Amino acid sequence: MKHLLTLALSLFLLTGPGAFAGDYLKGKVLKINLSDGVSEREDNSISLSLSGLSASSSVSLLQIERALRKAADDDRIAMVFLNLDHFQAGMAALEEIRTCLGEFSKSGKPVVAYAASLGNGSYYLGSVADRIFMHPQGEGSLTGLGSTQFFLKDLLDKLEIEVQLIRHGKFKSAGEMYIRNDISPENRRQYEELLESIWSGFVDEMAQSRGLRSETIRQMADQLTLSTAKTWLDNSLVDGLKYRDEMEQYICRLFGTTDPKDIKSVSIQDYIGKIRKGSSSKKIAVIYADGEIVRESGDIVGEKLAHKIAAVRADSTVKAVVFRVNSPGGEVVAADMIRREIELLMKDKPVVASYGEYAASGGYLISAGCRRIFTDNATLTGSIGVFGMVPSFGKAIKKNLHVTPVQIGTNAHSGMTQGIAPLSEEELAWYQQEIEDIYDTFVGVVANGRSMTKEAVDEIAQGRVWSGKDALRLGLADEKGTILDAIDYAASLIGKKGAEDYRLVCYPEVKSIRETLFGNDKKDKDEPLVRLRKMLHPGLNTLARMPYLTIDETIVY
Repeated sequence: MKHLLTLALSLFLLTGPGAFAGDYLKGKVLKINLSDGVSEREDNSISLSLSGLSASSSVSLLQIERALRKAADDDRIAMVFLNLDHFQAGMAALEEIRTCLGEFSKSGKPVVAYAASLGNGSYYLGSVADRIFMHPQGEGSLTGLGSTQFFLKDLLDKLEIEVQLIRHGKFKSAGEMYIRNDISPENRRQYEELLESIWSGFVDEMAQSRGLRSETIRQMADQLTLSTAKTWLDNSLVDGLKYRDEMEQYICRLFGTTDPKDIKSVSIQDYIGKIRKGSSSKKIAVIYADGEIVRESGDIVGEKLAHKIAAVRADSTVKAVVFRVNSPGGEVVAADMIRREIELLMKDKPVVASYGEYAASGGYLISAGCRRIFTDNATLTGSIGVFGMVPSFGKAIKKNLHVTPVQIGTNAHSGMTQGIAPLSEEELAWYQQEIEDIYDTFVGVVANGRSMTKEAVDEIAQGRVWSGKDALRLGLADEKGTILDAIDYAASLIGKKGAEDYRLVCYPEVKSIRETLFGNDKKDKDEPLVRLRKMLHPGLNTLARMPYLTIDETIVY
């Protein structure tokens, strides 16, 4: 019966609502509305407003992917309705969700999308739908991908703040904004090629889904062909223009009814809550490295994550690991702590890497040795390089605050880390040698992990950021795929075939709202109010760190 219903619906989508009558579909509409955004992983957060404290829970990318796979085989789900308005997600997340929607559609169940307005990201996602509709008064355009960078040297010169950048890698541009008043030729080239690589992948997928030539979509962007909803329809990018009540009736006709009350639906958030977790004692662990890598307080605290990885290694019930990396890098020692624990973990269990929005610099270092690396085309990958920055504020303090700093020390270079006077030539040479040593180690780690020569790695390194698409071509990654694909591969390494064969566990563990406020670790000596202050004022913590204007010996990837 299920196959007959699928056939009837497929014919309906091809021929229109007038071709059939009667009750063809059974089940619910799975509604996807992600205006609250897609997080790398689920999280419970607290926010403060005039009305008081409020708690919220985000939906993770992995939860969405698992829900769509489950729904494809769930007789209780008849179709997906995708609301593209106010959709918030990164480029790589869009790519993964789009892939999973395509797999859902291949199951014979339709995906129908709707939008009041469309743009680069929302249309890239929506174009995978079997049918996509737009509000008659909607608007939008495809413009291509762009990036704006700001350069602060003129401002810093005016304030008499001098920043000295020490780096290895002509493409290592993270600190360039502080020492230049315009973009370097190498940085311009890298970003032009990076954006083109990602955009070409998006264009090719949109064109394939709509039966168009890629060049046609490029011309639409160059010529600003798209504006009103009618232009989207005239250029075959959408299938019809409908008001929301007309969309409601369209869905009704799919189910062979005229009464919207006959249509049952479930939000993807509620559907996620109904998915039962596996009960097997054998686990596959997903370890998240999400955010900037730091030594102390921040997104990824190197020592804390290293301890968590060590605990997973010691857990005999964990049979395989997926290392999910979504990081632009960070501090070198913290990153190396994590890398070392992953190296030890791999001696006991298979470890597969999965990349999110970026796996760059230290984010690439910590995962380069994994058994297999899955990436998205849009993932910012590589940036194998090192830089350090030392600002000097002495002149600025004297000029702007009318305060004269006087340095006193026991040795010739006692003041080199105080951020008052510029580094001398000897001190710059010392820092440069440290950078060179770290870069050589970095290249060696990648060469060993990717079975390449150091010369081959150096040729594609130099701090250059690549798209995931190019990273696959260059050997920095192994396979295009979602986090769910990486989990499937990890399962295959231990002889597991389906979700029922293993239990998925995620680390670091997600804290409940109560734990977020009050903690659950007896060793945690922070008082609840102190923890609440830290949580409510993340901007102050970030400002205090100022990772790219460090005045100590910290070196960042």
